[in-house]
Amino acid sequence: MAMWIQAQQLQGEALHQMQALYGQHFPIEVRHYLAQWIESQLWDSVELDNPAEETKAKRLLDNLVSELQKKAQLQGGEDGFLLKIKLGHYASQLKSTYDRCPLELVRCIKHILHSEQRLVQEATNVSVWSGGQAMDSLSQRHQQINQAFEELRLATQDTENELRKLQHSQEYFIIQYQENLRIQAQLSSLSSLPPAERTQRETTLQSKRATVEAWLTREASTLQKYRLDLSEQHQKTLALLRKQQTLILDEELIQWKRRQQLAGNGGPHEGGLDVLQSWCEKLADLIWQNRQQIRRCEHLTQQLPLPGPMEELLSKLNADITDIISALVTSTFIIEKQPPQVLKTQTKFAATVRLLVGGKLNVHMNPPQVKAVIVSEQQAKALLKNESTHSESSGEILNNNCVMEYHQATGTLSAHFRNMSLKRIKRSDRRGAESVTEEKFTVLFESQFSVGGNELVFHVKTLSLPVVVIVHGSQDNNATATVLWDNAFAEPGRVPFIVPDKVLWPQLCEALDMKYKAEMHSSRGLSDDNLVFLAQKGFTSSSNNPEDYRNMTISWAQFNRESLPGRNFTFWQWFDGVVELMKKHLKPHWNDGAILGFVNKQQAQDMLLSKPNGTFLLRFSDSEIGGITIAWVAENPNKPGERLVWNLLPYTTKDFSIRSLADRISDLNHLLFLYPDRPKDEVFAKYYTPPLCMYQFTTPNPEPSGGATTFMDQTASPSVSHPNSFGVYPSMTDTMLDADGDFDLDDTMDVARHVEELLRRPMANQWSSQQS
Repeated sequence: MAMWIQAQQLQGEALHQMQALYGQHFPIEVRHYLAQWIESQLWDSVELDNPAEETKAKRLLDNLVSELQKKAQLQGGEDGFLLKIKLGHYASQLKSTYDRCPLELVRCIKHILHSEQRLVQEATNVSVWSGGQAMDSLSQRHQQINQAFEELRLATQDTENELRKLQHSQEYFIIQYQENLRIQAQLSSLSSLPPAERTQRETTLQSKRATVEAWLTREASTLQKYRLDLSEQHQKTLALLRKQQTLILDEELIQWKRRQQLAGNGGPHEGGLDVLQSWCEKLADLIWQNRQQIRRCEHLTQQLPLPGPMEELLSKLNADITDIISALVTSTFIIEKQPPQVLKTQTKFAATVRLLVGGKLNVHMNPPQVKAVIVSEQQAKALLKNESTHSESSGEILNNNCVMEYHQATGTLSAHFRNMSLKRIKRSDRRGAESVTEEKFTVLFESQFSVGGNELVFHVKTLSLPVVVIVHGSQDNNATATVLWDNAFAEPGRVPFIVPDKVLWPQLCEALDMKYKAEMHSSRGLSDDNLVFLAQKGFTSSSNNPEDYRNMTISWAQFNRESLPGRNFTFWQWFDGVVELMKKHLKPHWNDGAILGFVNKQQAQDMLLSKPNGTFLLRFSDSEIGGITIAWVAENPNKPGERLVWNLLPYTTKDFSIRSLADRISDLNHLLFLYPDRPKDEVFAKYYTPPLCMYQFTTPNPEPSGGATTFMDQTASPSVSHPNSFGVYPSMTDTMLDADGDFDLDDTMDVARHVEELLRRPMANQWSSQQS
């Protein structure tokens, strides 16, 4: 309700814009009387392009109607009678309007709320500015744009007033010109009169003609000056329009597209499209008004030709204003929702294109059709260089035609491709070491429509962000690397799809951190220590000083073409494996700060040896993709008084799909404190599986004891005894640990597989039969 209270304080043009949001599609009275309820609903949680969300939207519609009916019933007394009827009528109206398309109601209310928020924000910024306080750069830029629009509005109004004056003056000039012709006709007819009368009439008419002709001569010069002055004013207005359009299209829209691209790497969601549309619509409106004025001025010039350069000036103005509106229309045909950048064949995908000025130019009166085709990098280059006028395809997309729909509630004209599928792809010859997952394509959307009664016809095209086409899920990892590198390091206005081969290490750190935080849905990203660990891995370095890496560059080959030393996987493949493991199984533990992760074996040893026995930490495996291991400190059973750091065989996604990390840590009784000194139950107990769910893993009728049954996948430290472990696991000898405290791989794998078999057995049924 706070937003509605602020919206009611708007004044002037902002208040007018706010009122224009409402109408038959959503009455302002509904907004007023249900303000608190409307603002408390999660409208943004509904995905408008997902038909599966229709049930959620229908529930919101039903609840809205119900709330409106309740509000109507509460109205009483003489004053409330009419309101009761009106609110009841609105409830029925909304039900009938949106019952078959509830997503449109959600679209409408989201548009209203976002627009109100923008208007209130802009009004707040204006008041802050007038109060002498500094605004941030974004607010200053928006204020600059709004001030320029006011200047353009006044300039356009001035030229409109001057044009009317010119028209009135020209009309009076024509009347006087006709009067002069009438006087000449009268003079010609005097020959039939008697000489005395003819002389008298001739003197009078010639005097009158001289006066009129002198006036016409003066007025012709005045009209010519009016025309030249008006032409000069239009030139100034067009210069302002160009400047404003450059600011909006070449800066604001480009920045929005850049934010959209970074969102593909997990950056903040690209907002502000409604604000951009409002600016583009204002531009379209002003450009069209000026164009109509220039056309009217041309008509006046044709009506009354006068000596001078007006025809050439007006022709130039007309060409300039047409160029401006062409640039606006072609630049505002944009992709609102990008197709997936890793595109698998034979898999359904979606995309949405939008024409930001479609509603203002009434393009929806004859709804245009949009076609989508997939093109290669070379074909995209040719299209942008205008070397190719027709759209060659590098594949076949099913359901690739869609008609643009106009949503009256939001004023948006868009085409929603909901069920596209890439049937086949034609690849080009690859260069050198380039793999199929490094080859980039793009989805080209194109359409054609006319404005002004077919006066202007536009053929518009727009390219999606680069997509990498895969045919199997195993290619996803490498394809994602290509997309991440492109999204992070592409320059605005580049030739498709050139990216630098090398970047500074801090630039890559920023991209990896963005990706990691997005996948983990957490503000806890990669710390400086984490990034040093990654730098050591990427550069095969031992330095712990972040400054040593600040000016170093890392190449694409180092990132995801060349394997790490002694491994059969690349830097990115290792990092992506960590991200996938964490995202699927360990997200809460990372957000709790329980996982250090980015720690090598030597660092873990140094950290743990200074802590009490039983202290452990979790670190990512160096030798296996998507693995995490437990390292802990304990006594060496073979050398009393000596302490060693032991490392378990890494757990992977397969392990955690059987038993969670928390339960595995609970099973290992010799793990006591999570590094540096937190009791393990304090950290992990809230994630333990409830005991009742674990009966199937125990033997029947265990004898009561102070000890607990352990459920280890691998052996504990040899220095720890395990009373009452009921023989679920075979005994493990010390030979399973190598000199560095690691398990011998082959033996441990055999034990681990045996344990997994035990855990899969339906022992709960055996327990039941024995009890009976």
